[in-house]
Amino acid sequence: MTAKHHSRHSEHEKVYHRPPPGSAPGTLITDPNAAQPRMEVIAYGPDNFVRQSIKDVDEVKAFRDKWPVTWVNVDGVGDARTIERLGAMFHLHPLALEDVVNVHQRAKLESYRDQHFIVIRMMSLNEHVETEQVSMFLAEGVVLTFQEKPGDCFDPVRERIRSGVQRMRTSGADYLAYALLDAVVDACYPLLEAFGERLDTLQDEVLELGSRRTILKVHDAKRDLRVLRRAVWPMRELFNSLYRDPLPYISDETRVYFRDCYDHTIQVMDLVETYREISSDLTDVYLSSVSNRMNEIMKVLTVISTVFMPLTFVAGIYGMNFDTSRSPWNMPELKWYLGYPFALGLMVLCVLAMLLFFRRRGWIGGGAPKDKDPPA
Repeated sequence: MTAKHHSRHSEHEKVYHRPPPGSAPGTLITDPNAAQPRMEVIAYGPDNFVRQSIKDVDEVKAFRDKWPVTWVNVDGVGDARTIERLGAMFHLHPLALEDVVNVHQRAKLESYRDQHFIVIRMMSLNEHVETEQVSMFLAEGVVLTFQEKPGDCFDPVRERIRSGVQRMRTSGADYLAYALLDAVVDACYPLLEAFGERLDTLQDEVLELGSRRTILKVHDAKRDLRVLRRAVWPMRELFNSLYRDPLPYISDETRVYFRDCYDHTIQVMDLVETYREISSDLTDVYLSSVSNRMNEIMKVLTVISTVFMPLTFVAGIYGMNFDTSRSPWNMPELKWYLGYPFALGLMVLCVLAMLLFFRRRGWIGGGAPKDKDPPA
């Protein structure tokens, strides 16, 4: 998929512009930061095709009257006047036009008297997962698409129209609509493949480092997966309707192809759910690794404290002020020639005995002792 330009807001912080409460239905209020429209027309028939950028809406009429299939693509929804003029030319419903400029829509299908309105979300992976609304109108011999900004995943479809291979040139506008929607779904696979590699890298980092920065990366991945799920989940209902419901301007032949889109959507959903489970598992692994590391630290500190307990006991005894001249029982070893080495040796012996005991119990060194073989 062609890389998108970084938007002003991330997907998690995007600000949506909606009409004020109480506005009349069909009110078009565009985002002042939205890209200005750039229009392109691709018109074709069985024997030829033409691709041309246009600057004025009125230029579309010449293509529509001459060619069997006309695809008008508009990059940018920042000019309400252009959208209104296109709506008047193709008799688009005002409610659908309102959804075109309000780019927070979920994937859906709405049928009107002489057109179908389809919304789908196109995904791209930059620093985070970003989704872009693609609005599509399907009518007799016409496909009209609106994108939020330039750059899309439709280049393979354009190439198929240019080369005239397969059945693109000999089919109607409904097959073109299928090809565009299928391109959006297929573009999810490379993105999910890259996301899978990202999770593999995070898994290695969690197991090796388990740092705070790593867990922040895991949380970022979980947020991206929520974005993916919100974008992909409604597609199932969209393609199910396109496949199962008999609709005007969509032939029975093309409906079979929408079933393939439905199957691909289910596969994408399964991958997203699998990755969500993996990301949740990574969080559990991180918490477990932190807990294990804390346990190791506490074990070391406990061993050190326990080893020093008898040393403190011995040093405390020999630090007591008894007068040996009063009684032969008042610490006679204070009079010994080797009393000091004896005290140090006793301390060393205590330490070695305790370390050997800890090791035999499996608390340090080689781990827990192996279980004995059960009696025959």
